[in-house]
Amino acid sequence: MLQVKGAQASPAREEAVLLQGNEACVEGALAAGLDFFAGYPITPSSEIAELLAARLPRRGGKFIQMEDEIAGIAAVIGAALGGAQAMTATSGPGFSLKQENIGFAAMAEVPCVIVDSQRVGPSTGMPTSPAQGDLMQARWGSHGDRPVVAYYPASVAETYRLAIRAFATAERLRLPVILLLDEVISHMRERVTLKPPAEDELPKRRQIQAATAAGALNDYPVYRADAEEQVPFLPDFGRGYRFHVTGLTHDEKGFPTENRVIAGALHQRLVEKVRKVQDELAQAEVTGADPAETLVVAAGGVARSAQVAVEDLRRAGYSIALFRPITIWPFPEKAWQSRVAAARRVVVVEMNMGQLYYVVDRLTKRAPVELCNQVNGELITPEQIVSFIKG
Repeated sequence: MLQVKGAQASPAREEAVLLQGNEACVEGALAAGLDFFAGYPITPSSEIAELLAARLPRRGGKFIQMEDEIAGIAAVIGAALGGAQAMTATSGPGFSLKQENIGFAAMAEVPCVIVDSQRVGPSTGMPTSPAQGDLMQARWGSHGDRPVVAYYPASVAETYRLAIRAFATAERLRLPVILLLDEVISHMRERVTLKPPAEDELPKRRQIQAATAAGALNDYPVYRADAEEQVPFLPDFGRGYRFHVTGLTHDEKGFPTENRVIAGALHQRLVEKVRKVQDELAQAEVTGADPAETLVVAAGGVARSAQVAVEDLRRAGYSIALFRPITIWPFPEKAWQSRVAAARRVVVVEMNMGQLYYVVDRLTKRAPVELCNQVNGELITPEQIVSFIKG
């Protein structure tokens, strides 16, 4: 018998408030039903932990400041296996430390959310300055081929909405989902209407009702995937079933195996469960001329400068549009191909040495792709983008 476990009900009324990006992230997580947070304070994500330390216990949730970043994600994985809606938040150096356990969560199919607010790096870099150096780490940070979903908001309001979506996606696909911010989005303030999520937007964990026979409790194939969705129905620890969880390649009962057929099928399924719904997950926003001779590509905080630049250039007579990936992974390839077909020039704007550029260049065959970048800890301005495009 199938049980559906949903998040706590959100407030029934809409509320317009002035929020910082990190505050909106907290509001979105709470609206999604967050009931466990473990982490280690790190700039520029620290406000997320500070706010949840005060608010989460008042809602009956649990907040734990761990001894380090590795322990933070480990505690989140344990809580999620027990049935909690669990999250951690960090920045680049901490994100690096979490990667092994993110890979574990992907292999063990543990739903959780990791917020990464990017700052200038590598190493400890410039903690209070913006950058976009973690795009590839979000995709390839842990070893092996693993399923990846990462959202990248460009406003405070979108941070609220995508925090909710991150939890829903994590539960639907049983995997760690990344909410990728940058210092610009984390610390800017905007007026936001906190619209309570609809029922179908809330995270739902599908549960198998616990059997009563001891044999059924012990022998249930906990990693036998649903044939249609490719996602297993995992019961919560402590709800009746006894099962094994490991980061090793495992069989349907969760026990390690070196059987080549089982190993191949498992790894294929882990990737396919995201690939199967890739077109539904991968979203982008396109504004400006349609079709456009010049396509500007930008995400997160930089997309705000790019939007102003595109509007200025359109008023000057340019045939130009902005393509903004909202789902950074999987990259919205179908939306990209539909818009780039008519372009004669593509300009990627980002605060790194070209991480998004390499993705766009690989997917673009008919137009030259140029990189407009900056890595000095300052947001690229609209004027810089206009000057680059005008040449």
